[in-house]
Amino acid sequence: MSGSGAAATGEATAGVRDGGCLCGAVRYRAGLPALWVAHCHCSMCRRAQGAGFVTWVGVAEDRFQVLSGADMLEHYRSSTSATRSFCRRCGSPLVFRSSRWPGETHVTLASLDDPAGLEPRAHAYWSSRAPWSDWSGRGLQTVDPPDHDAPSTSSS
Repeated sequence: MSGSGAAATGEATAGVRDGGCLCGAVRYRAGLPALWVAHCHCSMCRRAQGAGFVTWVGVAEDRFQVLSGADMLEHYRSSTSATRSFCRRCGSPLVFRSSRWPGETHVTLASLDDPAGLEPRAHAYWSSRAPWSDWSGRGLQTVDPPDHDAPSTSSS
């Protein structure tokens, strides 16, 4: 997933983007431009996210910083070369680091406050994708329940 340059970044301009977890306990800043933006379909990412894929934004390691809640950031060594970090309160997956991609920090696109201009340009590990993941939509019904995006008032 590393540094395929402009072909994988989309319109990732200079500057910074802030992001954080669902409950707000962990906040971070990622410096742009992004090295790349891609959907990862590997089995480990699918399992860690509990989803068919995860969309990562690769940034230079020295352009990433935790702004608040470092004590709430839990680190899990998912393999001999990789660590995944998530909020210990709400469980939001936020960060991936691996010796396979030295000098990079990967953040979940969905955890950014403003992901505009960071469109995915690649599918990583496509051959490992979930067999039930189909990009055609297969005529599935679309449903938008009311108040789905309303923040929780519970602290648990």
